[in-house]
Amino acid sequence: MTKALSASLRWICLALLLPLLAACGSPAEPTEGPTVLAAASLQESLEAAAKAWEAQGHPAPILSFAGSSALARQVEQGAPADVFISADQEWMDYLAGKNLIQPATRVALLTNRIMLIAPKGGTVRSLDALGAGKLALADPEAVPAGRYAKAALESLGEWQAVATNVVPAENVRAALALVERGEAQLGIVYATDAKASDKVEVVREFPESSHPPIRYPAAILAKSDNPEGKAFLGFLSSAEASKIFASHGFGIAE
Repeated sequence: MTKALSASLRWICLALLLPLLAACGSPAEPTEGPTVLAAASLQESLEAAAKAWEAQGHPAPILSFAGSSALARQVEQGAPADVFISADQEWMDYLAGKNLIQPATRVALLTNRIMLIAPKGGTVRSLDALGAGKLALADPEAVPAGRYAKAALESLGEWQAVATNVVPAENVRAALALVERGEAQLGIVYATDAKASDKVEVVREFPESSHPPIRYPAAILAKSDNPEGKAFLGFLSSAEASKIFASHGFGIAE
């Protein structure tokens, strides 16, 4: 074999090997963003945070919103997802007890308040004036917003008087929609839900002492292997994301 031919073969082999070496030396980039299961009350704020995250060059998160109880059941049944954000500690504790989250990743993200609302311009402005009217709540037997509402009414001695008026909804946004459409004369929702709607107005704020503290914990799910999940969760605790959440009416958990 001539020296010229041998040199040519070496160059050909090197040309073939370089792309393989480069591929082996570079970590594989995720092809899609993390799937995030989040409490319904987070919709506008989390969508805004996701856009800010995407603007930094990350793949867009896939967001799914529902009541925390429904989302926790989906996780329990094996729904593929990376991040879970609950509107209370109980449903996160539920998943933790079944080893369905990565405990070291659990963080407290946000706080909220609950308000009594009425349709804008509505004539019923208090529980005393409700009469035979309807009071829309997220399901108080399962959904965090409904639990907080029931706890507040019980604490203030008002639950028994309105229990038969309650229309339980699958999540807090469904309760908000009932009031927006005038199908319920009053409703109890988060302050952030009332802020997100121009069809309702707040007629009363419940004292924070009347119900358990409203906290939104978040965690990576046990089966998640998408590194973008942990990265996105970290971003949600950043100063940039905190400003976004605060602009939608949330408090930042300490």
